Amino acid sequence: MQIELIQLGILASLVVGLATGIGAVPVLFFKNVSHKITDSALGFAGGVMIAASIFSLLIPAIDTGGTFIAVIGFVFGSIFVYVLDRHVPHTHILKGIEGPKSTLSTVSLMMLAVTIHNFPEGLAVGVGFGAGDLALATTIAMAIALQNIPEGMAIAFPLIGVGLKKAKASLYALLTGLAEPIGGVIGVLTVTFVSQALPFALAFAAGAMVYVVSDEMIPESHRRGHELEATFGFLIGFIVMMILDTIFL
Repeated sequence: MQIELIQLGILASLVVGLATGIGAVPVLFFKNVSHKITDSALGFAGGVMIAASIFSLLIPAIDTGGTFIAVIGFVFGSIFVYVLDRHVPHTHILKGIEGPKSTLSTVSLMMLAVTIHNFPEGLAVGVGFGAGDLALATTIAMAIALQNIPEGMAIAFPLIGVGLKKAKASLYALLTGLAEPIGGVIGVLTVTFVSQALPFALAFAAGAMVYVVSDEMIPESHRRGHELEATFGFLIGFIVMMILDTIFL
């Protein structure tokens, strides 16, 4: 059974990561999309991630390990992404370059930014399957895949803006999702072989995802003056995730 869970966790995190490529498909047919659409899409993705963090990660963490362990895991997950954010060179569409100075190209720096975001998402999927609760794991995987689709669109079009051809921009957006299987492998192996780590790992993944949404996704979606559209996108994403949780859990 453990081997099957590990295989499912790795496979699911790979499929979820590749969902980014679905969102990149429109770039093959259009030169650009409205900033309102991309900002709304980012808001939607953020809403899905926050709801998944609460209902599929934090609540199960509290139920299985208690509030104290959940708080500790949540804090460490947030700190983990904060450290990556400060020590890995990367750049955002509007916010610009962060982290130490680097001679990497703008495209590479943009790819690194998305990789930092995607790792905790893969971790969440892996932890879900490692927990042995297939309903929980399926919900988490569906949530991450769902938010990866608009995220893929938000990645691909800016890559065209920095000079990449359509096919290459679409491919690069797809490749950014490959950070998720790495997180998935770590997550599923950790909680499969160290079951006591489950509540901490669930809360850790939640903290990492909430940090990404608060520090990056919401600010990015508000920088062009489309706060209202991004907020309604966020609310819709949150509601969609609530419904998914009701169906599968």
